[in-house]
Amino acid sequence: MIRQPTDRIDSKRRNIISHKKKQFADPTYKQQEYPHRLSFYDVPPTAEITLEQFEQWAIDRLRILAELEACSFRNKTPAETTAHITPLLQKHLPLYPNTSSSLGPQDEKLKLERQKDHYSHFILRLAFSATGDLRRRFARIESALFKSRFQNDDARERQAFIESLDFNWEVVPEDEKRELGSHLQNATPGLRRQELEEGGWFKVDWEMVPELVESRRVFVKKGKAYVPAREQMSMVLAEFSARLDKGLELTSRALPRLDEDDRLTPILAHLSKNFATPDSTLADADSALPGAPITAASVDALAQHFPLCMRNLHTTLRANSHLKHFGRLQYTLFLKGLGLSLEDCLLFWRRSFRLITDDTFNKEYRYNVRHAYGDVGGDALRRGRGYAPFSCQKILTEHPPGSGESHGCPYRHFSVDNLTALLQTTGVNDREVLRGVKEDVEKKRYHIACNRVFEWAHKGELKRVKEDGSWGAADLDVIVHPNTYFKRSYLLRNGAGAGGGGKEMEMEM
Repeated sequence: MIRQPTDRIDSKRRNIISHKKKQFADPTYKQQEYPHRLSFYDVPPTAEITLEQFEQWAIDRLRILAELEACSFRNKTPAETTAHITPLLQKHLPLYPNTSSSLGPQDEKLKLERQKDHYSHFILRLAFSATGDLRRRFARIESALFKSRFQNDDARERQAFIESLDFNWEVVPEDEKRELGSHLQNATPGLRRQELEEGGWFKVDWEMVPELVESRRVFVKKGKAYVPAREQMSMVLAEFSARLDKGLELTSRALPRLDEDDRLTPILAHLSKNFATPDSTLADADSALPGAPITAASVDALAQHFPLCMRNLHTTLRANSHLKHFGRLQYTLFLKGLGLSLEDCLLFWRRSFRLITDDTFNKEYRYNVRHAYGDVGGDALRRGRGYAPFSCQKILTEHPPGSGESHGCPYRHFSVDNLTALLQTTGVNDREVLRGVKEDVEKKRYHIACNRVFEWAHKGELKRVKEDGSWGAADLDVIVHPNTYFKRSYLLRNGAGAGGGGKEMEMEM
C-alpha cells in the first residue's frame, strides 16, 4: 500500500480553513498609495478607520454630490457649476494636485485628502447600491464630480493619470488617417489642418463616446468613432462611468452580507434616505402667503395653482372620494406646506371622504393626518412640527405608485399618452409645449418638463415681472418643490411681489 501524503488537498473537496484563521488573518495590504489626484476607484480600501470618520467622510461627500445635483436641477452652465462647487469642495472634500507640495504625492496632507476621497466614495457606493434608481443617480452625480475634477486638473498630472490607466484604445495609423483625412476634418468642428496631421487619433466603439456622437463632433465608420486626442475627456469619462456602473452592480450583490453588521447598516440607511437636494426642504417662511385665504373651503379654488402631481391627486380625490395611503400622505403634507391648519385639514379630508361614516373616518384616517402634522406620535424633536412637505426629488425617487394609486410624479410615472391627456385636461394644448414635455420625459428631465409647463401657463406674468424688475433671478430659479410651484403661481396670478408682500392678496374665485 502506498501512503498518501497527509498535507495533500483533495481536489474534489473544499479546502476548509479555520474560521479563526480567517477572522484574525492580516490583510495582504492595508495602506494604498495615491500617486495621482484623480482616481477610478478600482481598488476598495482596506485600512482601518473609526466609525466617526466613516460617517463624517460620507456626509462631507454627500454634501458635494447634493450640491452638484442641485446645480443640475437649476440648469446651471458648467462654468456656473464650477464656480458654485469649488469653495464647497475646498471646505468639505479638498483634493490638491501634486504640484501644491514640494514632497509631491508623499506629502502627508495630500495622502490624507486622497484617503478621505477614496474611502468616502466607497462608503457612499455601499449606501447607494440597494436599488437601480439609487445606483443610476449616484453614478450620474459621481461622474459629474469626476468630470469637474478632470477638467480642472493640472495638464501634466492629468496626462500622467491617463497613461497610468492603460486603456485599450486603438491608435489610428498614419495611412488610415491620410485616407480618411477629409472625412475627419469635415466631421470634427474647429479642427485645423495641422491638428489633423500632427495630432493623435483614437478609434473606439461609438458607444464609448455617446456625448461626442450626439453633438456630431466625431467621424463614425463601421461602428467605430474616430476621436482626436483633444477629446480624450469624453473617452475617459465614458470609461469611468462604465467601470462605476459595473462596480455598483457588484456591490449590490454583496450588500446582504452587511445585514449582520449593526454598526454600519443604520449609518448606510441614514445616508441613502437623506440624499436630497438643498432646495428639497421648505421653510415656513418660504411657503407663507400673508393674506391668502387658505382654508378647507378654498382648496378647490386654489387647485388651479397646484403642480401637476398635486392637481392629479386633487382630481382623483374629487372623482373617487378616496386616496390610498401614500397619496393621502403626499397631499396632506403639501396642504400643510401651504399653511392649511390641522383643524382645516381634518375638515377637508372628512368632507372629501363623503362615502364613509364619521366613525370610520375617526378610526382609520384621523390619526394619520394628526401624525403628519406632528400633533401625535413621533419623537420629542419632531412633535409639534410633523413631517416636511415632499420635495420633487423625494416624490421622484421614493414609493413609486402601484395599481390604483395616484401619488408620485406624472412626468415620471405616467405613460406619454396618459401624461399628454392629463396635461390637456388642465388646459395645456400647445403642440410645441407638449412636444417639448415629451422630449424632456424621454431624457428623464422630469423637473424641466414641469418647469416648461409652468413657464407656458404663466408666460404673460413672467414677462411682466422680468420687465418691471420686481422679481430677481433667485425668484425665477428652476422649481424643485411642489410648494414653491404653488407659491410662485399664486403670486404671479395675484400680481404680488416675490416676497408675498404689498397689498393683501385676494383669492381668485
